[in-house]
Amino acid sequence: MHPTRLHLVIGGDLPVHRLGFGAMRLPGNDPAAAHALARRAVELGVTFIDTADSYDLGRNEELLAEALHPYPDDVVIATKAGQCHPGDEWIPLGRPEYLRQQAELSLRRLRVERIDLFQLHRIDPAVPLQDQIGALRQLQDEGKVRHVGLSEVSVEQIVEAGRITPIVSVQNRYNLDDRRSEDVLAHCERHGIAFLPWLPIAPSVRPDSPVAEVARRLGATPAQVALAWLLRRSEVMVPIPGTSSPRHLEENVRAVDVVLPDEDFDRLARPLQDLK
Repeated sequence: MHPTRLHLVIGGDLPVHRLGFGAMRLPGNDPAAAHALARRAVELGVTFIDTADSYDLGRNEELLAEALHPYPDDVVIATKAGQCHPGDEWIPLGRPEYLRQQAELSLRRLRVERIDLFQLHRIDPAVPLQDQIGALRQLQDEGKVRHVGLSEVSVEQIVEAGRITPIVSVQNRYNLDDRRSEDVLAHCERHGIAFLPWLPIAPSVRPDSPVAEVARRLGATPAQVALAWLLRRSEVMVPIPGTSSPRHLEENVRAVDVVLPDEDFDRLARPLQDLK
């Protein structure tokens, strides 16, 4: 067995529980249910909540504020800007004036004077990276942003951005199916950068999957095993599973109680397609 540390300090001054909550799926059409879900996450020990200005056109941030403000001292609300979602498409938008505008709107919607972690949602290929990160650095200098993070980036982009301001978190897609960001994760481990995998529960977590086989033997669910594997995979990993279901929320949070035997961890570390 391998003991899993359940806490991480982001940026040197933001201690969080390593199983976070992705708020994207809060039901905007049912505020009462959304409020109850966010409050339940905190009751269950979640201290890191991830949102974005583009989730439901900002309504997602408002729901969190309605549910949780004034925020408990140990709760970190992280948000993002740099990608708009006008319809079915997600479009990178990193013009400095836009990023500043969205930061101001997030401050207002979240009801805070400073955003603890402000992440560039996507790098806009039409805008020099130094201009995008420079806008976030200016927000830091003005006291409106504490720490800066990135999303869906390469090691080279992290290094380039880090020349302008310290990068304390990276949010790339990573799960048992998709491990294309192994080099990014290794870089984060070397430099003490939090790695926030989005879509942490792989789509292949089905009843007939190797993950489900392990789950049955351990008396857990496949989702719990997938999350437990991530928590053990790296001590800088902070999975942020999202859900609109109170039952799934409680199930996800209980993943911290799942202890993977060494042989199961090693087996799942192999590509899932090789295990079928």
